[in-house]
Amino acid sequence: MRKKKIPNPKRRLQVAIGAGIIIVGLVIFVNYYLDQAKLSGQRFGDQLAQIQTDLKNETQNFDSQLTLYKNGQLPKDVMLKITDEHIGIVQGTLSRYDSLKSPELFVASVQLFRLSTQTQLESDKYLREWIQTGDNSSRTKSDELLQQSFQYEMSALQSYGTSKSKDSQ
Repeated sequence: MRKKKIPNPKRRLQVAIGAGIIIVGLVIFVNYYLDQAKLSGQRFGDQLAQIQTDLKNETQNFDSQLTLYKNGQLPKDVMLKITDEHIGIVQGTLSRYDSLKSPELFVASVQLFRLSTQTQLESDKYLREWIQTGDNSSRTKSDELLQQSFQYEMSALQSYGTSKSKDSQ
């Protein structure tokens, strides 16, 4: 005849405590992971906003200088120098987009923001050509590219808003 095992109450308590510790550990890990993901998303959003703000400020500054040039208050050589500096700054902005660590939902938005900036850069290069040569076809091409850049930016903002609403669900 087999001897019946008597359950050890201490052993049950140890197993219950061990299971409780594992469950609490998993809950802590999941919460930590979710907090880190949220912080990473916030950091990404802040960095993208800073890039956009810097680009907007640079563009506004350049546009005010361009207005002075058009009104005859800046000589061509000074405006060409200002334009070259502006083009360098906008080129630097492109690399800032590349260094962003975009959450998967926002990759398309960042690509559109980058495309907008790249198109603006091309527009600025044609604008420089217009300043240098006075060729109105360069000015027209610059204006067309600037409009395209604006459309890309509007698409990027819409994509970002859509992704943000999906992310918060």
